Amino acid sequence: MAQERAPEHETSLVQDETRTTSWEVARERLANPENQRTSWLATTRPDGRPHLVPVIAFWIEGAIHIVAGEKTLKARNLAANGRCVVAMSTTKLPSLDIVLEGQAGPLSDDGAVRHIAEVLTESGWPLEAKGDKVWGPHAPTAGPPPYTIFRIVPSTVFGLPGMFGMDKFDQADLPRPTRWDFGSG
Repeated sequence: MAQERAPEHETSLVQDETRTTSWEVARERLANPENQRTSWLATTRPDGRPHLVPVIAFWIEGAIHIVAGEKTLKARNLAANGRCVVAMSTTKLPSLDIVLEGQAGPLSDDGAVRHIAEVLTESGWPLEAKGDKVWGPHAPTAGPPPYTIFRIVPSTVFGLPGMFGMDKFDQADLPRPTRWDFGSG
């Protein structure tokens, strides 16, 4: 199991302002997603063209985890170049949009794969670990099994006030545009 890291730096994205949204607010949103929340994964094809696809993203032990069928374009892209971005909107008010830049790598340790598969099973996606791959019901964004679990370790995370429900709050009560830097870890 990996140790969750705290950001090394937290800065406002608003010029001449020092107020930020705390990392704990963003972390709570990552760890406790609303039902049916869509996340988006941006990868790069080998020829440099971007690829964007919806994914089911899980925040577990300080990183985003996604499950991808071996033959999907996202899995092939991540295998060739692990640099990626995951973005999501939250609907818990006041809403916070989160953009996570990081480095993805496939989980290859059988024990780590089994552990994440157990966490995902507890979350409602029954997966069975067989070595470094997982098997289970076909998810719309994951492609067919066997699945590889990719762990995306954040290098930089951005939090921005979300559009959802922003009209219900005074501007001063909305999350502050914030950048959290994690360093190279």
